[in-house]
Amino acid sequence: MKSEEKMDIVEKTAREWMVKRGVKPEDIADLVYFLQEKYHPDLSMQECLENVDRVLTKREVQNAVLTGIQFDILAEKGQLEEPLQTIIGTDESLYGVDEILAFSIVNIYGSIGFTNYGYIDKLKPGILQYLNDKSTGKCHTFLDDIVGAIAAAASSRLAHRARDVE
Repeated sequence: MKSEEKMDIVEKTAREWMVKRGVKPEDIADLVYFLQEKYHPDLSMQECLENVDRVLTKREVQNAVLTGIQFDILAEKGQLEEPLQTIIGTDESLYGVDEILAFSIVNIYGSIGFTNYGYIDKLKPGILQYLNDKSTGKCHTFLDDIVGAIAAAASSRLAHRARDVE
C-alpha cells in the first residue's frame, strides 16, 4: 500500500472515511478474491489488495468515495431536505443515483467492470452484506455501491493485467 506520506489530502481522507465507516481495504480485497478466484487458480489475497490499492489511488474513485460517504452521513444525521432525506435514508429501490456514482468507478477499467459490479451487487457477499443491513442504524446507501464498484474495478484491473502476462 502507498505510504500515507505520499498521499495527498483527498486520497488520505477518502481512505480514512472508508475505514471510519467500517470498510477496510482487506474487506474489498476479499470481494476481489470472490470475483476472480475461479479464473486465477494461483490468486493471492496480496494481489487482490494491491489491485484495490491501485484503484484507490485514482482521483475519480476518491471523489466518488468522499461524495457518497458525505451523503450517507448527512442522511444518517437527518440533515437532508425532504424528500431526499427519506429516499437516501431508506435506500429507496428506485433511487439510482448511488449506482450512477458507482459507475464512475467501474468505468475506469472497462466493460468487464460492469458485469463484475452487477454480479456482486446482486449477491452482496462479505462486507456488502454488512453495508446493506438496515438494522445497524447506519446509512450506507452510497457506500455499498461504491465498495462494490471498487471491488469490480480492482477485479477488472487484475483480469487485464493477467491477460497481458499470459
